[in-house]
Amino acid sequence: MDPLPQTPQEAALELEKLAGEIAHHNRLYHAEDAPEISDADYDALMRRNAAIETAFPDLVRADSPSRLVGAAPSGRLAKVAHARPMFSLDNGFDDADVADFLGRVRRFLALGDAEPIALTAEPKIDGLSCALRYEKGRLVQALTRGDGQIGEDVTANARTIGDVPQEIAGAPEVFEVRGEVYMAKADFAALNARLLAEAAEAGKEARQFANPRNAAAGSLRQKDAAVTAARPLRFLAWGWGETSALPGETQAEVIRAIAAMGFPVSDLFVGPVDLEAALAQYGKIEAVRADLPFDIDGVVYKIDRLDWQARLGFVGRAPRWGLAHKFPAERAQTLLRGIDIQVGRTGKLTPVARLEPVTVGGVVVTNATLHNADEIARLGVRPGDRVVLQRAGDVIPQIVENLTRDEDRPAFLFPSHCPICHSEAVAEEGEVDIRCTGGLICPAQRLERLKHFVSRGALDIEGLGEKTLIELLDLGWIVEPADIFRLAPHRAELLGREGWQEKSVDALLAAIEAKRAPDAARLLFGLGIRHIGAITARDLLKRYATLPALQALADEVIALRDATPPQIGETETKHRARLDKAIAEHIGVENVGGAVGQALADFFHEPHNRAVWEDLPGEVAPPPFIVETRESEVSGKTLVFTGTLEALSRDEAKAQAESLGARVAGSVSAKTDLVIAGPGAGSKLKKAAELGIRVISESEWLQIVAIVE
Repeated sequence: MDPLPQTPQEAALELEKLAGEIAHHNRLYHAEDAPEISDADYDALMRRNAAIETAFPDLVRADSPSRLVGAAPSGRLAKVAHARPMFSLDNGFDDADVADFLGRVRRFLALGDAEPIALTAEPKIDGLSCALRYEKGRLVQALTRGDGQIGEDVTANARTIGDVPQEIAGAPEVFEVRGEVYMAKADFAALNARLLAEAAEAGKEARQFANPRNAAAGSLRQKDAAVTAARPLRFLAWGWGETSALPGETQAEVIRAIAAMGFPVSDLFVGPVDLEAALAQYGKIEAVRADLPFDIDGVVYKIDRLDWQARLGFVGRAPRWGLAHKFPAERAQTLLRGIDIQVGRTGKLTPVARLEPVTVGGVVVTNATLHNADEIARLGVRPGDRVVLQRAGDVIPQIVENLTRDEDRPAFLFPSHCPICHSEAVAEEGEVDIRCTGGLICPAQRLERLKHFVSRGALDIEGLGEKTLIELLDLGWIVEPADIFRLAPHRAELLGREGWQEKSVDALLAAIEAKRAPDAARLLFGLGIRHIGAITARDLLKRYATLPALQALADEVIALRDATPPQIGETETKHRARLDKAIAEHIGVENVGGAVGQALADFFHEPHNRAVWEDLPGEVAPPPFIVETRESEVSGKTLVFTGTLEALSRDEAKAQAESLGARVAGSVSAKTDLVIAGPGAGSKLKKAAELGIRVISESEWLQIVAIVE
């Protein structure tokens, strides 16, 4: 792992970048069933995030990846809150990690070194987690994991799965069985063959699934249960959620009771066993992994005693009483035929290796990610090299070694210009990623940016899918976001095109008209400005309310940058950290750092971006972003919470402050009106004293809240 950041400013900058990357990959994996990085790479991002948060605990945010599970439901299906959160597991990667896990359990429970700890062990199947709720023995609800708190209702779809009983006997009055919906390897191959044959017969392009996990997820999360019924889905139980009583006193007893009710449970489940036997089971499962009918990526250990599980509880997004012991990645050798450069929605230039086909872990691989220019330089890869591939249940594996780097061949030259629009391609200060500067004038970015603009998380315009956008782009009717709202004059021309009927044309135009007064935060998020995700967009608009106010803020940040040149002898890194701190203080919004301000300023500094922005008000009029508040003595004031809050979580305190009309900032500055300090308050309390800012305790804050309530 690279050295950790040295200052809070550097740490905040990297955490913000990691949060954006992890959220992007969570959405692709959990909501869109289309991952683009390996499990190992994802785990590395999470470990880096955890290491920085451990070193800088004051920077841990409520929406940190370490506190979130999965991704928010996509919106295709009804959203339902889980009766009990559906958390995920922490990962271990070797025997030492497993021993550390048991050491933490011993310390938490204050157990002696000689006291035995019994475990269960079972394969970690690679599918889609699902919770099945039974009341009086009848299946009444099925939910996906979603983000751990809210899942998607797939009840009708789950009823079509043969392994899911409609009724069970011997269960408590309320009993929620949790497990994995998956597709067997053989069934997956047969499904893809069927889809290929059906497409060929219809004269259409075949849509095939990348792997069994994607196939299972896509099949379960269908609006039409008949589609799910036609797919060969299976279910394997591994736990439980809400229950009115437990049919056993240990993990092993309850799992065996679940099996007795008619639910499939892994034949490789063992328990209770000690650590040595659990690790032996890991080795046994790893040895037969390739021969199993379904994909797995590790072994799950759980503390067997349920009373100990209750005492251990949860930390962040995972239980203290469970661990996923991941398998090492599988490897193979092949020939690197070529390196292609792809341009993504944000302009990032991503190198992709084109390979001589090779089978890795039962999957034929033809492409691999090379990440960025630094990775190509590190590996020294060039077309013609023989390379080692690594795959760990992922869609696009990675190259981990170049076996022929000493052969005399020219080095691969990473392009200095976008291969699509030929605009300059540059790396921002402190970043390894190289990006096209063309923005919306770049065809590669234009489609992806427009797809993002109309996506569910942004303006959510029904009917403007990728195929329709491509058609409208090819016709020249859409070039930038505002053009979407100028489609009505093309109604007659659309009706004359193949595949368009009066009903579909009018539905599309009505869906567009319905978004003339969009939510301002969704519109801001939809513009795809770097570092401004859905949560950050809302945080900014809670403070600034309107988009013109944000444009004014961007101009202020541009002026601030111009007025803050490097000092004599100051390194680029220190100058960046000092500037980011100044920008964050100027913005005055908690959890919004200098990187966000820089990105906002960069966006408005480009004339073509400003033109796109200024074209929108002629077509859309988002109302001011208003958070309902109650009048109080802190209304309109800027607050900072610091130290340890004992009666409230930091999120609860922030929500209280916003409900009273106050703004919450992450740092103390001249704009701060009030500081609420708990035990352990440090530099922020000191700065408040230097600036003469009023400081109160948590109990005094609670009195302010109580007066209003």
